[in-house]
Amino acid sequence: MISTIKDVAKAADVSIATVSRVITGSAQVKPEVRQRVLEAISSLDYRPNISARNLVMGKNRTIGVLVSDLTNSFTGEILSGIEEMCQTFKYDVLVCSTGGDIKKEAYYLEQFEGKQVAGLIMIPWKLHAETVEKINSMTIQIIMVNRNNSKLTVPTVAIDNYKASYQMTNYLISKGHKRIGFIRNSVDVDFFGLDQYRGYKQAMLDHLLEVDQRYVKYGDFSMENSYRIVKNFIVDRDMPTAIFATSDIMAIGAINALRDNDYKVPEDVSVVGFNNVKMALLYRPRLTVIHQPLYSIGTVAVKMIANKKDYNFTSENRVVIMPHKLIERESCGPVNMNMKQPPSPRIWGEETIE
Repeated sequence: MISTIKDVAKAADVSIATVSRVITGSAQVKPEVRQRVLEAISSLDYRPNISARNLVMGKNRTIGVLVSDLTNSFTGEILSGIEEMCQTFKYDVLVCSTGGDIKKEAYYLEQFEGKQVAGLIMIPWKLHAETVEKINSMTIQIIMVNRNNSKLTVPTVAIDNYKASYQMTNYLISKGHKRIGFIRNSVDVDFFGLDQYRGYKQAMLDHLLEVDQRYVKYGDFSMENSYRIVKNFIVDRDMPTAIFATSDIMAIGAINALRDNDYKVPEDVSVVGFNNVKMALLYRPRLTVIHQPLYSIGTVAVKMIANKKDYNFTSENRVVIMPHKLIERESCGPVNMNMKQPPSPRIWGEETIE
């Protein structure tokens, strides 16, 4: 049977308040009384409910993290930074994954608010309207990671996605590419994905190049979707000379489709990614990417909670911009004006893309 604070108080012949003061160190207790309480705690194997005590004292040392997908490398690298910085500030970390389910998202938000965590860090793939409304009404501090929305009122930490996308598109154009495929994340446009598309579009327009919507596709962060998109380019005999995928996972999916259909990367088609997860360096050819400091983004998110007074957030100034950079590797090269078009697409698994 689990011992309670009442059991300890009875065994030590003191009040519950005295036991609480010994546990928390919140007030002076006579040495002999303190010793009796400690002996009672030891003999009864009493373990204080830290969460309950923190809630009562208003000093919860837990930071909640709400993610859409724990298996994703992007999320994993941010989590590494969050966990490291939480150790530095002596916070516990409670991570919950929604799998993109809006009902789970709503449930976990209620749970985190009920526990009155010290802060909540969110790394969602999508921002649903219902979620935005709920976030804005919550009483706990929330930090959004690399996601923005015109209706959000909570702080965000991210890179400048517009500038990063503009820089990468401009880089491809400098290599002679004019037909540049752009594989976006999803159909949700009111957050960072729209900034990426605007950067791509503006760079094309600044070089008097057409923004051909045939080459703008939605990959939804999926390697499989990106594979199918590129397979359809092949089927239609309308392959861009370069493909800019806004996640490394989608870039790898594109390369796999090209390789499976006898295209060489970058000799025939250049492929570039976004984020610079560890897989981007391990994959062959190594990906040319926009580097996001994912680990540092995680650490800054925790600092924004722990050192709230150091950040003067307002409704007009609530985004902390982290630095990005373009890293050149082997997946991108000069345009190939004589790019071949294989006579027919190969089969991926048991499915042919029509």
